[in-house]
Amino acid sequence: MNTFDKTKPVAIGSDHAGYEYKTVLADMLREAGYTVKDFGTNSPDSVDYPDFAHPVSSAVENGEAEWGVLVCGSANGVAITANKHQGIRAAIAWQEDIAQLARQHNNANIICIPARFIPTPEAEAIVNAFATTPFEGGRHATRVGKMACM
Repeated sequence: MNTFDKTKPVAIGSDHAGYEYKTVLADMLREAGYTVKDFGTNSPDSVDYPDFAHPVSSAVENGEAEWGVLVCGSANGVAITANKHQGIRAAIAWQEDIAQLARQHNNANIICIPARFIPTPEAEAIVNAFATTPFEGGRHATRVGKMACM
């Protein structure tokens, strides 16, 4: 059963709606001892979420980062974009237990946060729960192994 390794980088990115949350979450992760690779955006000016979701997903996909965090208004856009990448299992979470189940049962490697629907402290708790919850393996490993389209 694996939890994320603090010695390996975390990729993070957001669109304009998630910019403030991304900044808070990146600081929280650094304070917890993670190295954070921030793929932007770097202001609240309007941008297109795929421009940030793809680089985060690519970093996780190619091993540049072990896992990732994406934030947008609803989390749907970044999750849909991230899940286009082979080997990415991006999950939307709006409460801690959803994040834990995404790790335990689905071995999710990117957590997607809906900034317009949860308060900042809840976003921090969700990311922390995701980061510290191991994948259970076992019967779940078989199921996760059937997810990829090859």
